[in-house]
Amino acid sequence: MRSGAAWLACALPEEIDEFLGALGDNALRALPWLFEFWALPHQLAPEGAWKTWVIMGGRGAGKTRAGAEWVRAMVEGATPAAPGRARRVALVAETLEQAREVMVLGESGILACSPPDRRPGWIASRNRLEWENGAVAQLFSAHDPERLRGPQFDAAWSDELAKWPKAAETWDQLQFGLRLGEHPQQVVTTTPRNVAVLKAILQNPSTVVTHAPTEANRAWLAESFLAEIQARYGGTALGRQEIEGVLVEEAEGALWTPAMIRAAQGAVAVRPGRVVVAVDPPVTATKRSDECGILVVGADTEGPPGEWKAVVLADRSVRGASPDGWARAALAAMEEFSAERLVVEVNQGGDLVAGVVRQVDPLVPVREVRATKGKMLRAEPVAALYEQGRVAHTRGLGDLEAQMVQMTRTGWQGQGSPDRLDALVWALTELMILPSGRIGRPGVRTI
Repeated sequence: MRSGAAWLACALPEEIDEFLGALGDNALRALPWLFEFWALPHQLAPEGAWKTWVIMGGRGAGKTRAGAEWVRAMVEGATPAAPGRARRVALVAETLEQAREVMVLGESGILACSPPDRRPGWIASRNRLEWENGAVAQLFSAHDPERLRGPQFDAAWSDELAKWPKAAETWDQLQFGLRLGEHPQQVVTTTPRNVAVLKAILQNPSTVVTHAPTEANRAWLAESFLAEIQARYGGTALGRQEIEGVLVEEAEGALWTPAMIRAAQGAVAVRPGRVVVAVDPPVTATKRSDECGILVVGADTEGPPGEWKAVVLADRSVRGASPDGWARAALAAMEEFSAERLVVEVNQGGDLVAGVVRQVDPLVPVREVRATKGKMLRAEPVAALYEQGRVAHTRGLGDLEAQMVQMTRTGWQGQGSPDRLDALVWALTELMILPSGRIGRPGVRTI
């Protein structure tokens, strides 16, 4: 679905003239304030009897404007004095200052979005907005959830909930107060972070979600800003969260923490003397099957093994590929990075796995590895390398990093199979943990 603004951007000059010429004077004056015409799809409230609408997006994706316009749509009636659907609104942010400066007075706040005849009065001494039709919006801080005891509302807007200091307590108190009217509703505008209260809200059956990356709102953002954040954070776990607006979950007891991954991202990349490509093949080859994890990893193995350092060079994983398809992808990665060996897990396909690769290239050096321990036990010594600061990450590993924070000391907590992570473990085990030929029979290792 395209917005009216998107249509105008693509329309021919004569089409625009025809459209504007067909509007009367009142319609022309009202057009700048008709958010339904200008809004992006993720900024429009979904249909249905939902209780909570979560607008989850990257920085600058237009979340604040959507929240402010939703409040307008709830409190405004057919005329300035006519009642709307809501009369008592809670505006909740991390602090009262942020609620005031962003939600009320900001460039995308309620006052800036309201046409002159519908603009509410701002009562600074009471931290509230008052509309001509009697509707009132009161500001609250997540630092003081107790202030939400007592007041009651028929609508609420919670901004940047994922960074609230007392998120669970504030959210709970807000829910007890959201009890007026036939069907009280609330909107949450936030950049996602791995916090329990946000995940619980998203899992609630009465919650609906719209989502957009920063890129969706590029028409209103500086090109230099977009270029800079993509250059600096694109392809990283932080970029997935802050630019793509994707919830990057860290499971409790994770072997890899976000801090460990950030340290790897900021580490000085070594000049690898050895490079391998590790492959974790899927059981099946369908569009819904697990991915084939293909990771390219290098290591500087000069000096004692305790001083070796590694760098994850690239993620070439593929989904839905046939055995011939993933074999060719892995061999292409070997050629691209001048890798010396292909490390392939053979638990699922046995000797057939290496056979698939050799059908494409009969001379490729292949190390077959077979898992006898659980995923967590194999991953633990690899995670220790990260704790020691001995592994660096290049750009573009966001999908791998998202899997890493979901491997815990009690096992894998994510969806499907951690194919990329498994491939990483095989590669670093080959390069850093098990010197060649010391364990297992030549050509095959059991770990």
